Amino acid sequence: MNTAAARDLATVILAVHLVIIAYNVAGLVVIPWGGIRGWAFIRNFWLRLAHLIALSVVALQALLGRACFLTLWQAQLSARASAAGAPPPLIAHWIDGLVFWPIPLWVFTLIYVAVWLYVVALWWIFPPRHP
Repeated sequence: MNTAAARDLATVILAVHLVIIAYNVAGLVVIPWGGIRGWAFIRNFWLRLAHLIALSVVALQALLGRACFLTLWQAQLSARASAAGAPPPLIAHWIDGLVFWPIPLWVFTLIYVAVWLYVVALWWIFPPRHP
C-alpha cells in the first residue's frame, strides 16, 4: 500500500470511529429521552441491539486491557504514512483530538463498564419491541 493510500485509509477509519462514537453517545441520551416522550423509533429492536453490541465490544476491550481495533488499525496506517513523510490531513488532526483523550486506561474502563450497565438497564426501563 502506498503512502497516500495508507494516510487516506487511516483518515477514513478515524471518521468511521467518530461516527460510531457519536452513535453510541447519542443513544445514551436519545433512548431515555425518547422513551419518556413516547418516540416509537427508540423501541426498534435492531437499532437497540446494534447499540448494545457496539457498547459491549467497547467495554469488553477495555476490561481486557486492549485498545479498540479501529484505534490500532488507524495507528498502524498513520505510522506507515508518517514514516514515509506524508503529513496527516488537517481534519484528521481535529477528529483525532475529539476521539482520543489523555486519560488513563483504567478510567476509560470504569466509564465504559458504567455506560454498558446503563445501556443494559435501558433495555428494562424502555424495552425494545421484539421483531
